[in-house]
Amino acid sequence: MTQSLPDLIQLAQRYDQELPPLAGDVASIAELPILSLIDQTLLKPEATAAQVQQLCIEAREFPFASVCINPVFVPMVSKLLQGTSIKVCSVAGFPLGACLTKTKVSETLQLIDSGAHEIDMVLSVGLLKGGEFQAVLEDVQGVVEASHAQGVLVKVILETCLLSRFEKIIACLLCQSAGADFVKTSTGFNTAGATVEDIDLMRRVVGSPSITGVKAAGGIRSLADARAMVRAGANRIGSSAGTKIAKELQAES
Repeated sequence: MTQSLPDLIQLAQRYDQELPPLAGDVASIAELPILSLIDQTLLKPEATAAQVQQLCIEAREFPFASVCINPVFVPMVSKLLQGTSIKVCSVAGFPLGACLTKTKVSETLQLIDSGAHEIDMVLSVGLLKGGEFQAVLEDVQGVVEASHAQGVLVKVILETCLLSRFEKIIACLLCQSAGADFVKTSTGFNTAGATVEDIDLMRRVVGSPSITGVKAAGGIRSLADARAMVRAGANRIGSSAGTKIAKELQAES
């Protein structure tokens, strides 16, 4: 998606009045195994190596998409998950998104060098809310270009609980224009996490899941929660309750 900034703003204004319909292939997400959509997550600042190791032991029992952990644990997790299909995911500019772009890029490159396959970066929320859309675009582009050069995908955390409807829309369009692979709702460290309404909005804005992914994160603690997000259009779920969700699924079947 390559549109000028004025065109993106105009499109966001139009979508703010009336969102486009859901893409025809959104319903196909529900046909995927739900565990394959889950990023099993532990990002608490007090998380220990022992807890992260246990997370990986549990993750090896189930076909999760990834294990998402703080940067300090990436080398260890990379070794623990070696030989599995589970990706190593970590975070850049987390949890505020307020650091310099070059800091996010440097952190991203170090994470990739340490074994990360996916980067969840935090959008510069203050710049977005201040209307500095070109700066937001360039911030995301910097991380995307550094990651894609090494075959690593990027999810951009919008922190939706802090944004107006228009800000959510323009953020999605800026991230998509910058080449991000996913837009993501939340860090899980602010006033609220993912909502069905936000997932529906984000999916309608970015269109087909084959073009741009939508990740729901924050407050997803059950199989019912995860399914609600998938029905709304999420094709990735960030949750610290991945093992619980997997066991609910086992009990159900």
